[in-house]
Amino acid sequence: MIVITAPAGQIGRQVLDNVLDNALDGVLDGGESVRVIARDPSRLSPRVRERVEVVVGSHGDPDVVDAAFTGADSVFWLAPPNPRAERVEDVYVEFSRPACEAFKRRGVRRVVGISALGRGVPGNAGLVSASLAMDDLIAGTGVGYRALTLPSFMDNMLRQVEAIRNQGVFFQPVSGDLKAPTCATRDIAAVAAGLLLDHSWSGQGEVPVLGPEDLSFEDMARIMSEVLGKPVRFQYVPVESFRDTLTRRGMSEAMAQGMADMMAAKDRGLDNAEPRTPQAGTPTTFRQWCEEVLKPAALTPVVD
Repeated sequence: MIVITAPAGQIGRQVLDNVLDNALDGVLDGGESVRVIARDPSRLSPRVRERVEVVVGSHGDPDVVDAAFTGADSVFWLAPPNPRAERVEDVYVEFSRPACEAFKRRGVRRVVGISALGRGVPGNAGLVSASLAMDDLIAGTGVGYRALTLPSFMDNMLRQVEAIRNQGVFFQPVSGDLKAPTCATRDIAAVAAGLLLDHSWSGQGEVPVLGPEDLSFEDMARIMSEVLGKPVRFQYVPVESFRDTLTRRGMSEAMAQGMADMMAAKDRGLDNAEPRTPQAGTPTTFRQWCEEVLKPAALTPVVD
């Protein structure tokens, strides 16, 4: 039994699709079944609802995870965003406590979790520090654990697609010439699904997912300009302005500060601390992602 959390989210949906595609292709030889935890099952596609067992509710609820993890061998774990949380720790550590108790009580063997790069880097890194504390909590249960340690996602650029479309600009509180890894969520999902379908591993460790290349935001602006066929430029914004923008848009003070602390740490080179190895590389280039994901989104007319 494989249990997948956040199955309608950006990453969880793709993890679920990968697992089900393997099952359809006859790759699975262990007779696995798939169960998901979903607040709103209507957000799942008809194909998914026909092929999986659905436990309705939040995976932060003790009763929900206790039921969902009964008979489970492997779990995909993703702490969902909560932009109005009063504390950053509540989003990662406290949200995960009921699941950790259920991992032990229900004898779950393996957990694959979404986390971040940065272990061993000194200083407060906001959301990253909280995510690493979540990893420690999960590992402390004794379950086999693989934390996918991730840099920033290419897909996050879609949050600024209107500015890219209308103004030819995107903004970040990170130096424009700092080269760093970035990865596509499709590749994160493929790595996660591979681990969920692999029954051979045990113990605890980190799995970096670094994409195929290190790029600066200036590099990204050049690539976007070439792919979109129009000028796109990068604009640096001070981290304080970044934080204030988040609060104006409704994010809690604590979460906005957590985001700001994370981005300040990335500007200091947080994502560059992990050595790049062939095993950590994933296939989707930023140019390919722009062609296949950003370009269709940026060229779609806005309908009032």
